[in-house]
Amino acid sequence: MAAQEMIGFKNSLKLLGQQIIENRIAAAQAAIDNAQEAANNESKSSAGDKYETGRAMGHLEKDMYTRQQAENLKELAQLKTVKADMHYTTARTGALIVCEAQYFFIAAGLGKQQVDDRQVFFLSPLSPLARVLLNKKAGDTFIFNKQEMVIIEIY
Repeated sequence: MAAQEMIGFKNSLKLLGQQIIENRIAAAQAAIDNAQEAANNESKSSAGDKYETGRAMGHLEKDMYTRQQAENLKELAQLKTVKADMHYTTARTGALIVCEAQYFFIAAGLGKQQVDDRQVFFLSPLSPLARVLLNKKAGDTFIFNKQEMVIIEIY
């Protein structure tokens, strides 16, 4: 694939990552709303503490989803700063690392995604694997899943 095509591919990966995170944010918001509604609808009963326990559980659930949403918002903001339209020669944030069977995109921690006919691992720049890849060049090797991998190209 030509360098310009790879830049286009990286831009499409960035957009895909943004969509995934935006979907997570929307799902967290829906869960927050549901938890709040459940807590609000909890009615007093003759069982005593059951009412307070139900409300507390609803608030705990809401807090958990609020934290998840905050993390996703933070990750989305970080992803938006990634420069996917640049060609890199070393592994760094915004780089696409091409190996024989996998691609690694250092941008956001979204795990393995199937994109067209390629397996792309979206890595957070702070992840242990991204740290291992940092500053590596084409021809360098690294260990992934107990297997030595060779970097074919970096974009």
